[in-house]
Amino acid sequence: MFKVKSLNLDFMKYRRQALLLSALLIILSLGLLMFKGLNLGIDFAGGNLMQVEFSSPVQVAQVRESLSEIGQDQAVIQSYSENGVIIRLKIDDESARKEALDVLRSKFPGLELMRFEKVGPIVGEQLRKEAFVAVGLALLGILLYITIRFQFRFAVVSVLALLHDSIITLGIFSLTGREISLTFIAAILTIVGYSLNDTIVVLDRVRENSKHLKQWGILGLMNNSLNQTLSRTVNTSLTTFLPVLVFFLLGGPVLANFSLALLVGIVVGTYSSIYIAASLLSEWYLKSPVK
Repeated sequence: MFKVKSLNLDFMKYRRQALLLSALLIILSLGLLMFKGLNLGIDFAGGNLMQVEFSSPVQVAQVRESLSEIGQDQAVIQSYSENGVIIRLKIDDESARKEALDVLRSKFPGLELMRFEKVGPIVGEQLRKEAFVAVGLALLGILLYITIRFQFRFAVVSVLALLHDSIITLGIFSLTGREISLTFIAAILTIVGYSLNDTIVVLDRVRENSKHLKQWGILGLMNNSLNQTLSRTVNTSLTTFLPVLVFFLLGGPVLANFSLALLVGIVVGTYSSIYIAASLLSEWYLKSPVK
């Protein structure tokens, strides 16, 4: 692993530039979400379900490869027998459904359509509302726990760092037009846990070093704490980033969006642990000092 404990980097020298950059990224991300929106997948937008049977055994990967020719590589494909699969497609009109069937029949002669029906989204309006409530309660719980375990200011900057990471990840998916599915939600929850853990490690070191506050000053306290935890931060980020990168490059279309969300979250989460949480805490102290 990399040894970077001996470095004495002045992170806080660029804290305001970092906060300005993050503010711009958040504004751009919110603008994209408002005006461009997200490319919601079948789980959120619904689509069509087809049950088909082939004349010979077929692999799910073969079916997905055929559908990728018409841009349906994110289709949900479930095998129920050696010759039969159920396919959920993000298709809205008759011509698109016919195109999907034509592609499959050209690749697999003798294909039979056993069933076709329109299906609603798995994640309906009610479930989305409940999810927002659950996220709100989780953030409130995090705020309460860190306030009790550390102090209120630590709790606030931790939650703001989490929001920062999630909003920027959503903005990148809006910009790139990547599809949002249930696996993306799992990735966001993973990002939140990863970022919070990294932030807590930094803030715990800040608390341990707080006895030197008068000697070092708030900026020196933050710099020393960040440098002392930098080795752990870099090693954790690299050991997580590299395998996820392999998944993104070699895992195929099913894992691509999930892996991309994790890659973005790891990078942004590491950045926010070093700059967002610590910088906000420093600025808050400079404006309103406490013991």
